[in-house]
Amino acid sequence: MINSVGKNQLNKIILRIFLYLILSVFVIYYLLPLFVMITTSLKSLEEIRTGSLIALPRNITFEAWGTAWSTACTGIRCEGLKPFFWNSIFIAIPAVIISTLIGAINGYVIAQWRFKGANIIFALMLFGCFIPFQVILLPMARVLGLIDLAGSISGLIFVHVIYGIGFTTLFFRNYYVSIPVELVKAAKIDGATFLRIFWSIFLPLSLPITVVTVIWQFTQIWNDFLFGVSFSEAGTQPITVALNNIVNSTTGVKEYNVDMAAAIIAAMPTLLVYIFAGKYFIRGLTAGSVKG
Repeated sequence: MINSVGKNQLNKIILRIFLYLILSVFVIYYLLPLFVMITTSLKSLEEIRTGSLIALPRNITFEAWGTAWSTACTGIRCEGLKPFFWNSIFIAIPAVIISTLIGAINGYVIAQWRFKGANIIFALMLFGCFIPFQVILLPMARVLGLIDLAGSISGLIFVHVIYGIGFTTLFFRNYYVSIPVELVKAAKIDGATFLRIFWSIFLPLSLPITVVTVIWQFTQIWNDFLFGVSFSEAGTQPITVALNNIVNSTTGVKEYNVDMAAAIIAAMPTLLVYIFAGKYFIRGLTAGSVKG
C-alpha cells in the first residue's frame, strides 16, 4: 500500500516536471523575439554587424532609443517618433471613452428595455463587427470629407468610435443580460427614469465589463495601421504609421537597433496594459458568462 502511494506521488512529480519543461520550451519560444528586440536595441550598430543575434550586448547603450524617439526618419523627412506617440494618445483615449460610453448605453437598452426590433438592431450591429476594414475605406473617406474631418485627429477618433460601437455594444449587452430584470422593474415602480436607472444601478455594476471593453478598444485603436495610414496626413499620423516609415526607410545605413527600439516604444503601452490589467480582462470576460 505504501509503495503504491509512493509510486503514485512519484508519477505525479515526474508528470509535473514534464509539463513544466514543455511550458518552459513554449515560453522561451514565444519570448525569444522580444529578447532579440530588447538586446538589439541596446547594442551599437557595429556590435550588431559583428556579433551574434541572440548574444547579450557587450556595452549597453540607449543611443538607439534616443534616436528612435527624437530623430527617426519618416518618409522623405526626419522627424521624431515623439509627436506620433502623442497623436496615438490623443486618438485612443477619447475614442475609447466615447465608444465605451455609447456601447454601455446601447447594451443597456437592448438587454433591459425590450422594444420591437431590438434583436434585429443588435444583429445588425453584430454584423458590423465582422465587416473587413477594407470594405469601409472608401465610404468612410467620403463621409469624413463631407463632414470636414478628413486628415485630422478628430476624424480618426470618429472612425474608431464608429467601428468600435459594435464590439462595445456586444460586450455590454451580453453582460447586462445577466443582471435581473427585476432591478429595472423595481426602479421603474419607484419612479426612476431611464438615465437614472442606468447611472445609479447599471454603471456601478459594470466595472468588470468596462475594464474588458477599455482594454479591447485601446489595444485595437493603438495597434491600428490601416485607418491611420488611410485617414491621416502629415502631422496627424498615429505611431503605427510612423513605425512603418522608420522600418521601411531606405535613406542611409539600415539601423536595426533603432528599428527595434522604435518597435518596443510603439508596443509599450499595450504591453503595459496587459501586464497590469490582464487578470482583470479575464475576470471581466467571465463575469457575465453565467446568468442568475
